Amino acid sequence: MNLKKLFLPILFISGFCALSQNNPVFPGWYADPEGIVFNDEYWIYPTYSAPYEKQVFLDAFSSEDLVNWEFHHRIIDTSEVKWAKKAMWAPAIISKEDKYYLFFAANDIQSDDELGGIGVAVADQPQGPFKDLLGKPLIGKFHNGAQPIDQFVFKDGADYYMFYGGWKHCNVAKMNDDFTGFVPFEDGTTFKEVTPDKYVEGPFMFKRNGKYYFMWSEGGWTGPNYSVAYAIADSPLGPFKRVGTILKQDMDIATGAGHHSVIKNPEKDEYYIVYHRRPLTETDGNSRVTCIDEMTFDENGHINPVKITNEGVDLGEDKY
Repeated sequence: MNLKKLFLPILFISGFCALSQNNPVFPGWYADPEGIVFNDEYWIYPTYSAPYEKQVFLDAFSSEDLVNWEFHHRIIDTSEVKWAKKAMWAPAIISKEDKYYLFFAANDIQSDDELGGIGVAVADQPQGPFKDLLGKPLIGKFHNGAQPIDQFVFKDGADYYMFYGGWKHCNVAKMNDDFTGFVPFEDGTTFKEVTPDKYVEGPFMFKRNGKYYFMWSEGGWTGPNYSVAYAIADSPLGPFKRVGTILKQDMDIATGAGHHSVIKNPEKDEYYIVYHRRPLTETDGNSRVTCIDEMTFDENGHINPVKITNEGVDLGEDKY
């Protein structure tokens, strides 16, 4: 089976064109999607959703229209990351000076005595192949109670901030110029806790109209109550006061909608939420699929509740 190009069909019934079923956006069990735009092309970097012992590589997908996706298999795996043995998940990526830096968590460590945590790899192109940059974890210890997982890197002017953390704690740290470590804040601390109310995991940030939107996942990742909430702040460091939930299950569509990212149309003030959810027919915790739906704002800049759909989005020639 040739998986290099993946297309989702449009249904034709009695001569009429039915709505495309664009969610999930590509086949297979994939979760924790990081969506981003590189060189006028949309990219998604997800977790390969499988038992931890089989979760030993990362794939990527690229598209010009958020519908037709090119599959890039095994952009990195544990044979390249010698310290990683299992549970390679929740990638985040950013570009700088023609290099692509991929951040990931591995080994699902439960204490400071275990080897694992957040790593970083580098490549010359967004599809890799990625090479381990440090030969060891970038963050391999618990700080402020945060398990070193679920990292996201946010660029604000010339500064790069990493938000990360599981176990209901979220930290932010300022990265150095080559992403090999961190620069202390003015108060001398390196890892600053910024945990908002009800935070569980999966932090994400974007900036719109001068405001910083901080988002995260709540509930349990294997359960139907998984969801996404957000806060708005005047600084990337907060404080972050919870506004409310904007993404959750719909029992007519799917359960467990969460661990998301946000893609902005480069040409317009249009935003799309990229997230995973569990089909209604599935009960296994790893049976998760990646989906995209439109995300809109009200007149006050608050995020409207997202309607999860089977149709998804299609930019088409008039929207790209």
